[in-house]
Amino acid sequence: MLKIHGQWSRMCDRISRRNFLRIGALGLGGFTLSELFRIEAVTSPGRSHKAVIMIFLPGGPSHQDMFDLKMDAPAEIRGEFKPIKTNVPGIQICEHLPKLAAIMDKLVIIRSMVGAEDNHYAFQCLTGRHMKGQPPGGWPALGSVLSKVQGPLNNAVPPFVGLSPKMGHVPWSDAGTPGFLGVAHAPFTPNKGAGQGDMILNGVTLDRLSDRKRLLSSFDRFRRDIDTNGLMEGLDAFNQQAFGVLTSSKLLDALDISKEEPKVRDRYGKGDPKNRDDGGPKLMEHFLIARRLVEAGARCVTLAFSRWDHHGDNFGALRQDLPLLDQGVSALVEDLHQRGLAQDVSVVVWGEFGRTPVINKDAGRDHWPRVSCAVLACGGMKTGQVIGATDRLGGEAVERPVQFGEVFATLYHNLGIDVSKVTVPDLAGRPQYLVDHGYQPLRELV
Repeated sequence: MLKIHGQWSRMCDRISRRNFLRIGALGLGGFTLSELFRIEAVTSPGRSHKAVIMIFLPGGPSHQDMFDLKMDAPAEIRGEFKPIKTNVPGIQICEHLPKLAAIMDKLVIIRSMVGAEDNHYAFQCLTGRHMKGQPPGGWPALGSVLSKVQGPLNNAVPPFVGLSPKMGHVPWSDAGTPGFLGVAHAPFTPNKGAGQGDMILNGVTLDRLSDRKRLLSSFDRFRRDIDTNGLMEGLDAFNQQAFGVLTSSKLLDALDISKEEPKVRDRYGKGDPKNRDDGGPKLMEHFLIARRLVEAGARCVTLAFSRWDHHGDNFGALRQDLPLLDQGVSALVEDLHQRGLAQDVSVVVWGEFGRTPVINKDAGRDHWPRVSCAVLACGGMKTGQVIGATDRLGGEAVERPVQFGEVFATLYHNLGIDVSKVTVPDLAGRPQYLVDHGYQPLRELV
């Protein structure tokens, strides 16, 4: 927890002089605020506030028990759940997702995701890339790309926020890494702070903080004058965001759901912060916080919900988790529509791969990277449809296979970024396109 005590005058966001600023568990990872918020001077292709909320389901959700039920398959494949109608004629989903069924006109289901890797990492869902064959420094996450290409919308709110909590299986809690773009574009992670108690800047008032900012600026100007390599470029904006976070309540307000109306909080529901086995807390509050963050100015928010690696008791676990996912995602999508954000904020829900068609001896399903599913919403997309299809057993994509890179190209398109033109420099200064293999936005959605 960071506290700055002192004599406070009222600021533009009406903080009382008797209050103090608190920034708790901000996940600095050993870096200063300035290091975390360094922003390079780049020209943004668009300053409109468009954003992405990415919901990762760690462990690999069972596609054929959620959005692609196979009622004509043998019992050892079909499973225990029944399909129900949605509000779009001809589209059915699992009986344990009634709230999503009621807003199917606001959703897109992809039943034919292909190209997944067989490992328990969030990497592919966060970057759209394979882990093998990465350039030096590694591929950046979508949020890091947005931080680099578009920068912050508001200096008091980081462009990339990662809500994924700590888990026993660390790769599941990956909120996204900046790769070759550098730590300046890493996600701001409020759930992964060191937790070492309060850090108090004794005697540092806002006036003194302002003085230190001016002194730092003076040193920076001197260093920039003698800098022949351009390393100081963008440092002013970098420090501006760090001080913006320290002297504004905007980020803290977004993270504080007690400021939300009780009926809205109730609509999202309350979760369970406990990890199960190697990970997967059920934090319903994160769906609401994600909406509050993009509304405050974040360009990308990532979160991880529950644990979906059900090698045993698949149906018992899904009976507990599907209603929660149903409530959280439906509340988020409806909230975005009601608050006028549906055209600008894209939502994607997916996991690292699917599950085997055949139910194993422990009533579970094992890893199946050959096909999986995804749910998209909002972002100005053409919703109320299903893309792709699998075979009778749910094991192979037989219509319109969709690559991860195509979904990313669609998300970038929704953000106003042309993936055929925009590039980011790698560590060697070479321009790198934002998606692999010339992937383009899904024609069905744009």
